[in-house]
Amino acid sequence: MLNIKKLGVVLEPTNLAFEKKAVLNPGVWQEGNRIQMFYRAIAEDACSTIGYALLDGPTKVVERWGRPIINREFSYESKGIEDPRIVKIGKTFYIFYVAHDGKNAITAYATSKDLKTFEKKGIISPLIPYHEFDKLNDDLRIKDSYSFFSSFFEEGAGKDVLLWHKDVFIFPRKIQGRYALLQRVLPDMQITFFDNFRQLKDKNFWLEQLRHLPDQVVLENKHWFESRNIGGGCPPIETKEGWIIIFHGVEETNKGRVYHACAALLDLENPLKVIGRLHEPLFSPTEPWEAQGFVSNVVFPTGTAQFGDDLYIYYGAADTRIAVALVSLKELLAEMQDPAKRHDYGKK
Repeated sequence: MLNIKKLGVVLEPTNLAFEKKAVLNPGVWQEGNRIQMFYRAIAEDACSTIGYALLDGPTKVVERWGRPIINREFSYESKGIEDPRIVKIGKTFYIFYVAHDGKNAITAYATSKDLKTFEKKGIISPLIPYHEFDKLNDDLRIKDSYSFFSSFFEEGAGKDVLLWHKDVFIFPRKIQGRYALLQRVLPDMQITFFDNFRQLKDKNFWLEQLRHLPDQVVLENKHWFESRNIGGGCPPIETKEGWIIIFHGVEETNKGRVYHACAALLDLENPLKVIGRLHEPLFSPTEPWEAQGFVSNVVFPTGTAQFGDDLYIYYGAADTRIAVALVSLKELLAEMQDPAKRHDYGKK
């Protein structure tokens, strides 16, 4: 059994207007002992912006801004900029975030050279309504739950609601000369390969990708703690053994949904090949700060930092506050690679 240490809450909401309701789901960037945290901040009107905090070491907050570092500007993000993830390739930081207009939840991104100033680059999601996606499904061999989520969102938001495209970010280096985009089209996680970011703004590109969706599925919801769906969490961590993917799984119960932290290991040069996976949660909402909040029973990992063999996982707790858990990187890799527990989940 893995030894998971929950170190408690790092950030709580404050009385500042922009983060009075909740702080959660941080994107994290580490340089030595310095950890920059870009977190979703929710105001009392339920609209989100991105707040900023600086940590000295894994848990000590030494600076916290009294205003958002990234604000809402455009109609497609009028109700929220949510759940940032940070990836650096070369000298450029890429900040991927959910843009919410009150109806649609899609992904946009910004770039930065210094994590102080940001240039928003716009939407990179397929702007395709669910009813159009359903027509594609007629020719695809995919499970019925894809259609279930189509109906779910159409009933809640209307027939013209766009495909919910969340938990999206790239791998931190090109793979065989191409960018690899980890994404979630409910209920599974997929990988889309692309040559340049212009392609992600082309509807025809996305239509072609969606026509081959079954071939792009990397992780399916297979376990009891993933009974409803799974979704991306922290940006991939490159190790000699493979890419560590820390993600979330949603368990559907009669008392409500429960969010768990999960982990898998992907092949370095073919990340569609799963070479290891935990078959129990990495950790679950068991502490009071995880069990009660704006949305109860939630642990939602979105960022990591490494100090030697110690891997610190930052996560939204009950959609209200930010907490951190600690695990040994060696132990995590060993648990996923244990031959007695390994299953052939790979597709390629």
